[in-house]
Amino acid sequence: MDLSLFDYALPPERIAQEPAEPRDASRLLVVDRGRRRWEDARFSDLPRWLRAGDCVMVNETRVIPARLLGALEGEDTAVELLMVRELEEGRWEALGRPGRRLRVGARVSLAHGAARARVLERGDEGMRVVEIEAPWPVRELLERHGLPPLPPYITRHDAPKPEDWERYQTVYARRHGSIAAPTAGLHFTPTLLERLAAGGVEIHPITLHVGPGTFRPLRASAVEAHRLASEVAEVPAATAAAVNRARAEGRRIIAVGTTSTRALEWAADAAGLVQARRGEADVFIYPGYHVRVVDALVTNFHLPRSSLLLLVSAFAGREFILDAYAHAVAERYRFYSYGDAMLIL
Repeated sequence: MDLSLFDYALPPERIAQEPAEPRDASRLLVVDRGRRRWEDARFSDLPRWLRAGDCVMVNETRVIPARLLGALEGEDTAVELLMVRELEEGRWEALGRPGRRLRVGARVSLAHGAARARVLERGDEGMRVVEIEAPWPVRELLERHGLPPLPPYITRHDAPKPEDWERYQTVYARRHGSIAAPTAGLHFTPTLLERLAAGGVEIHPITLHVGPGTFRPLRASAVEAHRLASEVAEVPAATAAAVNRARAEGRRIIAVGTTSTRALEWAADAAGLVQARRGEADVFIYPGYHVRVVDALVTNFHLPRSSLLLLVSAFAGREFILDAYAHAVAERYRFYSYGDAMLIL
């Protein structure tokens, strides 16, 4: 399957630079797969399409302020380290830029000289293993001096606003570990969650820590040749039991985001029975994959040729999704992380 089949034209002005205020004021394109039609709404209208007994699956991951800015020691070369994953105390995997200057042995001054990083190993696609020397544990270093990892298509990527610390985070974020937000969840407010619960909708947590694989571009022209990097995920026993009980009773499973979908599908067996599981979610969902667990999906509008667009196309059909995207472009929906949302039924 050629990756070019998942391309579409998006005017740059349709890329959202600010989140909606309040969160649930964002627009919602409700897409009905069975009837092959869609309807324009607001995210605050979501309870209209959910019913008592539905199980809404939310990703509780919390975005860490993963971006550290610094300079190569002895030079005037600016360096960025995106801290991806802790390997052991003081030793992390990180994406480094500019990669050609971050050779093994290179030292980077961080936190205005209060900390430093030393490159221990080189990996693929810009990945490095770095050792951090600082007066604090690395997680505290990030809290003190890290920046929220806004995507580069947000123009203030290098100078986030104070409000980005809160808005690039879901209201139910609990478990630190992501280097990008699970953006479908950004639209929920505490009040909206209370309305859903009052209507008999069940809300259950899972975790998938968003890593580089989610936003890394697909480089192979054939979709099947791509290998999507794994991400740390956990499906708790109580959540697995709730999902299996709901499916046995004919109730719907509604995933909030592609990350929740990936975690659930990774934890399911061939019959769709979900197991309590913790580990590396390595499933790659693209057209031809049979979605076993999820009945409906809340998601944002995704980049062309991305693994996220492939997942949504696997769920609802490539041509139908691209037609819905064309409608969203024509109706001036806002795209990507701070943009509007879809509900695919």
